[in-house]
Amino acid sequence: MPLTPFHIAFPVNDLDAARSFYGGLLGCPEGRSSAQWIDFDLFGHQIVAHLKPSAEEKQHHNPVDGHDVPVPHFGVVLSMQVWEALAERLQSAKIRFVIEPYIRFKGEVGEQATMFFLDPAGNALEFKAFADMGQLFAK
Repeated sequence: MPLTPFHIAFPVNDLDAARSFYGGLLGCPEGRSSAQWIDFDLFGHQIVAHLKPSAEEKQHHNPVDGHDVPVPHFGVVLSMQVWEALAERLQSAKIRFVIEPYIRFKGEVGEQATMFFLDPAGNALEFKAFADMGQLFAK
């Protein structure tokens, strides 16, 4: 299987500082963003800085396309065919989804298939796919 870009979301307590470090110091081009998160292109991989103001917070979620996305989370960007097969396998296995498989940003720049679920230790995982992989960092 050819290597595909990875995706990781991680908490930060200051989006301006994250923008300065990742965008400025490391030279990562910035993709989509909101008041709660910033996408960066880290050498072809999608990393997302999510605002998490307090370290004491046990669970944190940020709104993305009408869903509460758990932070932190990590995952892989798959081909659409592989993503669809994985979604079917997980649904057949009766996995409890945090966010059911669906198409995010439908009809917009960056349209993508996504799903969230937890591993046995409670770590949030996101698997996503793009019909057009060129949309991964599109604004």
